[in-house]
Amino acid sequence: MYKLITAAVLAGAMTVAGCQMTDQERLIAGGVVGAGAGLLTASAFRANTNWTIVSTLAGAAIGTMVARNAQTGECAYYAGTDAQGRDRYEVRRCPR
Repeated sequence: MYKLITAAVLAGAMTVAGCQMTDQERLIAGGVVGAGAGLLTASAFRANTNWTIVSTLAGAAIGTMVARNAQTGECAYYAGTDAQGRDRYEVRRCPR
């Protein structure tokens, strides 16, 4: 429970700080938040050390913005792979 509260407080602080971040800082923050989510998930399932490392790295990769379209205000985020092993990307409005 302590880890969940800590993660929620950190996520809230990063959200508020996100209003004043540069694009590069947002990329890094997305990776850090994703890694934290992967670590918390592994902890919740009491995964062994190897699976904890894998889930943390996967979370970091998924949380990272990979492209930004300034004209439309949309950003692309890596979203893992599909059933055929192809990379998937999620497109949504960029954070301000």
